[in-house]
Amino acid sequence: MPDDDQSTPIEASERSAVESTVEEIDAALLDGPRVYSAQELADRAGIGLEFVRGFWSTLGLPHADADDRIYTESDAEAVERAAALVREHGLDLRTVITLTRSLGHTSDRLALWQVEALVEDMATRYELDDPTARLLVLDRLTELAPVLEAQMLHSYRRQLAAIAGRYAAEFAEVGDPGPDRTALPLPRAVGFADMVSFTRRTAGLGSTDLSEFVQRFEAAARDVVTAAGGRVVKTIGDAVLFVADDARTGARVALGLAEVLGREIDSEPLRLAGLADGARGVTPVRVGFVWGRVLSRFGDVFGPTVNLAARLTDIAEPSTVLTDPVTAAALAADDSVMLENLDPVELHGLGTVQPVRLRAS
Repeated sequence: MPDDDQSTPIEASERSAVESTVEEIDAALLDGPRVYSAQELADRAGIGLEFVRGFWSTLGLPHADADDRIYTESDAEAVERAAALVREHGLDLRTVITLTRSLGHTSDRLALWQVEALVEDMATRYELDDPTARLLVLDRLTELAPVLEAQMLHSYRRQLAAIAGRYAAEFAEVGDPGPDRTALPLPRAVGFADMVSFTRRTAGLGSTDLSEFVQRFEAAARDVVTAAGGRVVKTIGDAVLFVADDARTGARVALGLAEVLGREIDSEPLRLAGLADGARGVTPVRVGFVWGRVLSRFGDVFGPTVNLAARLTDIAEPSTVLTDPVTAAALAADDSVMLENLDPVELHGLGTVQPVRLRAS
């Protein structure tokens, strides 16, 4: 029997194969060998070492000692592009840090999300255990990465174009006197849809079943939001935060979420075993939405409007939508909705608020 600190020939062989695969992935994804140190990146770009260290930190990647050669030609070019944003485009260094941090945060989550989806696919299709599925993903990553990268670039450019279009539409509004300089800048409908009894519905689920359940919720929610003309800002565990450009669209999104997620999304048999009672369908949700002004930063939205929408969601009944009197007034001329004033309630941090129940007419 081998000592605890020794590997069997088979284990050594497997480890060698994994290391070889990682080297191949490195060569394919990083466009060359690791030949530069952090100090050499700084010297080449004509910047301080702290800039290089800060760049890697805000990307969310570890940085080694200044003289360790772990960086590639593409790494050097990335640092030079970051420096050029300050030198040639006049951006403030803090802005460059924010831009870099957004890339690191988003790409880290995106890469992990996609790799985990591939692992789940391999495990399901080939009936593999998790470690074997991960090894198979490693083997196939170099052939899949270019396709994923091309799709990411296409999606990013489409999203930039969509944002530009929304900005242009807002600035072209006729007769708009312009926002109060002291007010938050963006008029938006903001809403939350929160799963009902998430803990009970998912109690006892294994990782595969829980993943399937959460994916069904998120996919269904995104489909409803985008089909109605809204946009998903983020998912927060068992809730989704959405925005829309006008109150009527926000109402359509909110009512759609309450209606669609309150019933079975499809009736096809699910290949799931051991699901807790009530977990086979997509769970009903409570929905709160409010029309007002928000601040958009870091891919998120902030402000009293967001807080009010969250509090209204907390007190909504399952499969119902609550809003506030200001939003109700904005929807008063909309024949597609019905508004019902409810008794005032005390909301933590917000004081007394009169909820208004929203229904489709």
